[in-house]
Amino acid sequence: LNAVGQFACGAGTLTCHTGRAPATGGVPMPPPPPSAAVVAQQAITQLNLAAATPHLSADPHAAVGLPVWLWVDRGPHTTGPLSATATVGSTVVTAMATLTEIIWSMGPAGAEVACAGPGTPAPAGPIFTGDNSPDCGYNYTLRSLPERTSGTGRWPVTATSVWTINWAGGGQAGQQTLNLTAGTAIEVGELQAVVVAGGN
Repeated sequence: LNAVGQFACGAGTLTCHTGRAPATGGVPMPPPPPSAAVVAQQAITQLNLAAATPHLSADPHAAVGLPVWLWVDRGPHTTGPLSATATVGSTVVTAMATLTEIIWSMGPAGAEVACAGPGTPAPAGPIFTGDNSPDCGYNYTLRSLPERTSGTGRWPVTATSVWTINWAGGGQAGQQTLNLTAGTAIEVGELQAVVVAGGN
């Protein structure tokens, strides 16, 4: 006890507490490992998936009533399938991406085509009525008049690649969908029949 009636630290067997936790002298605990879902996003980023470039057989001009073949460039990052693995600490996750479908928006309201795959490139030479694509095509019924196309005279066309991505690792699994879109435009006119008077 000091002169003002307070206990003095270190006097005799008296133990003083300052309110601070005693130092353990040990190594700080490491942070917990990231969840598998977080590592999965890293694996998905490593896939480097890209929007596929759209192609139309009639590009840059088409005609009402004639078949238009639709396809995209094939490649591991545009049509797959593709896989990638990410590792953070002891957590290892693999993501597998599969192209589910390509949804084509052809310009006019409600004009959409869903194709199960990348489509078939058009053959060389002209395409006539009835020469339809075996797996992905469209026939225009409306011309791309300026008043229908905000003055451009061309229908905007987009191809949206729909990817299904499954991932697994770290004792967990999940699935997500990724949409990637690329676009172009096409002018659609109308073929006129011309009657020529013949001789005898």
